Amino acid sequence: MSSNKSKVAVIGLGNIGKVVASNLVKGNREVIIASRKLEDAKALAQQLGSLAKAAEVPTAIKEADIVVMSVSFSTIKELLTKYATELQGKIIVDPSNPIAPDGKGGFKKIIDAHESAGQIIAGLLPKGAKLAKALGTLGAGSLASAAYKKPEAAVLFFATDDNSINTKIEELISDNGFEPVHVGHIDQSIRIEVFGELHEFGALGKVVTKSELKQPV
Repeated sequence: MSSNKSKVAVIGLGNIGKVVASNLVKGNREVIIASRKLEDAKALAQQLGSLAKAAEVPTAIKEADIVVMSVSFSTIKELLTKYATELQGKIIVDPSNPIAPDGKGGFKKIIDAHESAGQIIAGLLPKGAKLAKALGTLGAGSLASAAYKKPEAAVLFFATDDNSINTKIEELISDNGFEPVHVGHIDQSIRIEVFGELHEFGALGKVVTKSELKQPV
């Protein structure tokens, strides 16, 4: 059982949130799930079994050590303000990509071309909170289908400013069924967000294993 590991809450049950919660349960990791609608969280928890439990958003944040904000970039900004007290001292995981439909069947960035969601979120953190940009370098489909790949795990990249949380983020990624690869500080977030060189929907263009990475990150 995972009682000695950091407690994880997944906030938001869109495509990414559902997959992350499901992958964690596959990895025998307990997870608290929360959504705007408690009924949705309860339904998913029931489906995932005894390792998952549903909670209201503020309760889930309070109980967790690591809070995965699997909601849109703009909603993360709202939650950081709304739950600033509850989020103090927590590890916040930001998988978001700052994009919106472009009206032509594709997507466009909703922030400046040279900005990253990770850096903007880093400037809004509640007191004592630490940020990891993680779990967002693959689309939800690949995050589900490539988890627990054999014989070699697929890679998920992450960025952090505080090396003291690296082990916990690596553990979180491993328990999602992937090989964690640290790309550096939060100022490297743009490389692992949509259109970035290390994103599935950027220059990298696909799911890779560590041995398939052509050059060191």
